[in-house]
Amino acid sequence: MIQLLKLAFRNLGRNRRRTFFSAMAMGLALALLLFMASFIQGEMGSAIEGAIQLQSGHLQVRATTYDEAKTSLQWEDLIEAPDHVAGQIAALGPVKAATPRLYASGFVTTRNESAGVRVVGIDPASEANEPYRNGLLEGEFLTADDREGVLVGAPLANRLGLSAGDPVSLSVNTSSGDVDEQSFTIRGVYSTRTGGFDSVTVFLPLAKAQALTGADDRASTIFVLLDDTAQTDAVIAALQAPGFQVLTWQELNKLLTQTEQLAGSYMSLFYLIVLAIGGTVIINTQIMSVYERTREIGILSAIGMRGRRLLAIFLAETGFLAVGGIVLGLVIGGAFVAYFTTYGFPLDMSQFCLTGILYSDKIYTQLTVKDAVNLTLMSFIVTMLAGLYPAVLASRMEPVTALRAEK
Repeated sequence: MIQLLKLAFRNLGRNRRRTFFSAMAMGLALALLLFMASFIQGEMGSAIEGAIQLQSGHLQVRATTYDEAKTSLQWEDLIEAPDHVAGQIAALGPVKAATPRLYASGFVTTRNESAGVRVVGIDPASEANEPYRNGLLEGEFLTADDREGVLVGAPLANRLGLSAGDPVSLSVNTSSGDVDEQSFTIRGVYSTRTGGFDSVTVFLPLAKAQALTGADDRASTIFVLLDDTAQTDAVIAALQAPGFQVLTWQELNKLLTQTEQLAGSYMSLFYLIVLAIGGTVIINTQIMSVYERTREIGILSAIGMRGRRLLAIFLAETGFLAVGGIVLGLVIGGAFVAYFTTYGFPLDMSQFCLTGILYSDKIYTQLTVKDAVNLTLMSFIVTMLAGLYPAVLASRMEPVTALRAEK
């Protein structure tokens, strides 16, 4: 066996340039797959985390009649005494934060410009607001008793030429079906690095949002974050009560979960196509090697070497090419993944006309051990399958025919 491996290794050294570029082709294929897998994992992971932290939470408790698509402000569609309900939910062990939020549609006007926005009334002291507090770029965060301040996202502020301390006019729909307009002062400008969210979301203290919309002591939803997502089912069971509906983050982000599943299906096909291209290079290399060594194969067969041993020699050569390609792929792909894991990949998702999914403005790649192992095994298997036909071709050569081939 050792002699066979030595012979196979020596044969590859006959044409080192061709051997190197053949291994490099498979290595580049593996490197591309590692990068794409880490990019998709980072992109979807970032979108899921962003959706949970910014938009849906792990769970939301709503009135059974609440319609999010209509941003309903009718009293019968809202949760009455939301602070009390949130307090009861927060007392559950797995719950990290439970806070009432009130949603309304409206638009911001300044000078001669205006922009449609989603107004969100929040409890400024809640831990669930850390992404906005930590993302504050200028000014200060809201306080519960603030009646004249709003918090706006950086993209919206840049578009309207606003900064902390500037006056704006905010118009919102009310529970009576009218539109109420009031003047506010921008307390702060925030950024969550999610342009699709920051460009349309304006925050008010919950008490002021309730007064402005006429919702009284009511809220659209109780926004719930958990310490451990695995405890979701247990928390849902504890929250079941007449008049309320409990929605999970998967239900609240159906488009995102469907996109993730679709991306996984397409990426599997993409992996096979890339590996097939790399495998084609291996097939061509090994077939060329077989025809270059036809006379040598005839001599080996004539002196008694069996076809299965010739098959083993060529498969061993393919195995060395596979290992070399995998090493090169792990080094090259690992370097790319490490770089973009550290510095991120700038991505302006507004150019792709995607709505309903909160993509970050910068994607940080995430390569899992499972993806790395699976892609490495796939590369090795595809390479060995690619080398099977040339090996069989060599093992089935007739000695007489092979000896005469180069005469």
